[in-house]
Amino acid sequence: MSGTLYLVATPIGNLGDLSPRAVETLSAVDFVAAEDTRVSLKLLNHFEIKKPLVSYHEHNAASAGKTVLARLLAGESCALVTDAGTPAISDPGEMLVRLCGENGVEVTAVPGCCAAVNALAVSGLPAGRFTFEGFLSVNKRSRREHLESLKDETRTMIFHEAPHKLRPTLADFCRTFGPERRIALCRELTKLHEETRRCTLGEAEAYYQDHDPRGEYVLVVEGAAPREKASVSLEEGTAQVLALVEAGQRLKDAAREVAEHTGLGRNGLYAAALESRNRSGHA
Repeated sequence: MSGTLYLVATPIGNLGDLSPRAVETLSAVDFVAAEDTRVSLKLLNHFEIKKPLVSYHEHNAASAGKTVLARLLAGESCALVTDAGTPAISDPGEMLVRLCGENGVEVTAVPGCCAAVNALAVSGLPAGRFTFEGFLSVNKRSRREHLESLKDETRTMIFHEAPHKLRPTLADFCRTFGPERRIALCRELTKLHEETRRCTLGEAEAYYQDHDPRGEYVLVVEGAAPREKASVSLEEGTAQVLALVEAGQRLKDAAREVAEHTGLGRNGLYAAALESRNRSGHA
């Protein structure tokens, strides 16, 4: 009979946040798979837990995942931990979970800290519907495309960001979402210097021109206001897009222009116009 993989959430700054169940689980498993064994060793030592540690991180996930799986299939139990927070959330642990699922190994979550959820809770922004976007790419094109895809997102958006990248990220947010959009900048959550700054994107950009960003940030950004009901049908809007393309505009620009004055979704217009053009091309 195979063992069980336990996803054990660890503190994001305050050791007092490790739950009694997490301590019990870490004490009971056969071994611990850790993002950074040095960080996890300090945690285990604090709670006087002695367990073998194996390394499992983004750079060795493929090979280490197979090794962990083999031990699980042999009947051992394993706790997967990250340096801070919940494993498998914006984390290579998701690959190990998938591997276990494909091979019939039971996976159980031991809940606890999650920086994104903590930040959302204290942001003061709508929390009924939200989207977690993680870290933005350092590649300029990928980053621009990612943000452009969120321009009309109505749900509250959550991002992670390092202090040395905060200023350019806020500048990108202002360009994409507009300076009046609200944001909560949550830094050093659960730690001694925890702070949440609630303001507009323009105010945040101005503030950090004069103040050095310090600590890890979770950025909670207000979603776009819902569009007014479209004044024309998608078929009519698509026809307008194709007419603009025929007049020399790029399809992407034409879809954006029609979306702005009709209330139709830009992505939907683009897809419909592209499909229509492809059909005509094959006719």
